[in-house]
Amino acid sequence: MDELVELTRDLVGTPSHEDPTAAGDLIEAWLRAETDAAVERDPSGNVFARRGDGDRSLALVGHHDVVPPDDAQVADGEYAVERRDGRLYGRGAADMKGAVAAAMLAVRDCDPAADTELVFASFVGEEVGGEGCRAAIDRGFAPDYAVVGEGSTGYSAPGVTDVAVAHKGRRGSTILAEGVASHASEPDAGENAIYRATEAVDRLRGLTTPSVEVAGERLSGTVVATEIDGGEAMNVVPERCAVTVDERTVPGKRAPLERLEDIDGVTVRTDQDLPPMRCDDADFRAAVLAAARSVQETADDEPQPVVKPHATDAGWLAQAGTEPVVCGPAEPGEAHTADESVSIAVLERCYRIYRTVAERFEA
Repeated sequence: MDELVELTRDLVGTPSHEDPTAAGDLIEAWLRAETDAAVERDPSGNVFARRGDGDRSLALVGHHDVVPPDDAQVADGEYAVERRDGRLYGRGAADMKGAVAAAMLAVRDCDPAADTELVFASFVGEEVGGEGCRAAIDRGFAPDYAVVGEGSTGYSAPGVTDVAVAHKGRRGSTILAEGVASHASEPDAGENAIYRATEAVDRLRGLTTPSVEVAGERLSGTVVATEIDGGEAMNVVPERCAVTVDERTVPGKRAPLERLEDIDGVTVRTDQDLPPMRCDDADFRAAVLAAARSVQETADDEPQPVVKPHATDAGWLAQAGTEPVVCGPAEPGEAHTADESVSIAVLERCYRIYRTVAERFEA
């Protein structure tokens, strides 16, 4: 599909790491010109298009902001886009402007299933914690079902576009240890904050992280200390030490970080909390999986229900009451890299998946 390639090229070539406005303008203008959908842009810059007025809503969801480009992805101040070996290279090709383009075309071309309002949504601020999605939810956006076009290709086998029925969330925390400063020659005159912090880290390492099962797939949490900062001078017992903690959460359960606060002088602060996701609607999971299997080109490779280790906007939607899955062209290790790229063949496959779900899914 040359049109899909060209639309993806246009989106990828539009800078959107500092300000996603131009990319949003492109999406909005294309939808108004190419579809009969009701198109709107909300105050945050999110772009929506709606077709049909059924009793239930199905959303195709993406985001058009990206992380800052590598130097190799910029040419003469513009984003560089290159096509070679059946792939498109450029910042945002995999995460996730290719999926956005596939969803735009699917919304235009499909004949939505009866009693369905089909919604296209492309958010801003996904790369900084889901700001656009959260703002939309605050304004009442909560479709019944959603296919979020983040990466799900290559999980069960190389080149296979699977369906993620769950993903982990991320809770970022800081262990704050307070002590009493003293001269290092008289350590007993103070309370060493580093010792308190390391005691908390030892306890952190012994915590049991939870796991859950979704559609036969096991999703397990993790927790790890990632940074430490403390002390002022080599001859001073430190009065403060901070340790950052990265926790990957699972639906409904968390590691018991509050147990660290049993240590004198230790408190735990939550800095970021991106929710996990799981789809509990077996019929919707089955419908998207059937669509993925119907368009997978090779009979020996059958898409599978899988789980993702990364948080996406699907977590915010699930928290708001939507039944979401993740299905998209990006493969593990492609996003946020200096040679980010997306397979054109998989982009076309995702277009067919999105269109098939929109036309055939009936609750």
